[in-house]
Amino acid sequence: MSAAVPMTESRPAAVRVLALLLAVTALATASVEWLNWYYAEDGGYPLFVRTAWALLRSLLFLVLIFHLWRGRHGAAPFGLILAVTTLFALARLVVPRHGSPAVPGIIGFGVVTVLCLTVVLLLYRSASVQEYLSRPKLRWWISRDGLTRKEMPSRPQVPGWVLTTRVAVFSYSALMLVACVVSIGRVFEGEVTLLPVVVGWFVFALVVSYAALFLSIFLVKGKAWARWLLVLLTLLVLLMHLPLCMLMLGVDGLVRDGGPLVVAALLALWGLWRAGRNGHFTPGAAHPAEADTPTPTPTADTRH
Repeated sequence: MSAAVPMTESRPAAVRVLALLLAVTALATASVEWLNWYYAEDGGYPLFVRTAWALLRSLLFLVLIFHLWRGRHGAAPFGLILAVTTLFALARLVVPRHGSPAVPGIIGFGVVTVLCLTVVLLLYRSASVQEYLSRPKLRWWISRDGLTRKEMPSRPQVPGWVLTTRVAVFSYSALMLVACVVSIGRVFEGEVTLLPVVVGWFVFALVVSYAALFLSIFLVKGKAWARWLLVLLTLLVLLMHLPLCMLMLGVDGLVRDGGPLVVAALLALWGLWRAGRNGHFTPGAAHPAEADTPTPTPTADTRH
């Protein structure tokens, strides 16, 4: 019989500090985005769309706090992708199309950069945080002793680079949809002939989201074919998205909306390479998706 875990669960000081730091980062990011909108003079519709998306992205820090507080192993790669894409999203807002960036925007960007770097360092370099994220999971149980929490049987965790790749490919669709919505401004300005291109771009982004979801399931299971299909999907996304950014949004849009996707693609490809190097796709290796399959125990009827 397994011993019950106390009802209250203590968290290391580093985890509590990191949760507070994430909340401060979310607030600082939203503040810098508002300052940039306040000082902007030539943003128009594209700046409105990108600012709205950046504000929604700030809420993801609250989701990251939830994953961290629950001790989920995927908090670290989620935090890495969120920090990198947040800096790119904020940089494209701070830098105007013409002229020099506003001084408050530059200072705010520097503050957010320091906060994001600190978050990533704590997620990956803090021994207390790493131990907390890899601890056995707890579940509620009703027994004769009342309501208690017990440790669940440990099972293989998904490698960090696999989770990094999974989060990165999930971001493809969102990044393409932002650029697609920005390009609708040209249709509003009277260029109705571009509407089929925008609709095709939108549909392609939705197809990519479903393809990424399907392939990521088998990626976690260690299927080599899913790895190569994700590479092909990444290349296809780049071949479609970057020329469309150039066609619809010009060089400015290529940098602002194509740059973040290129970074996400590089992180995904790097994660696939590191996962393969660590033996995740080696036949016979243990994978989390296969850990729940029970091993049959010999009985008196099966022994010979």
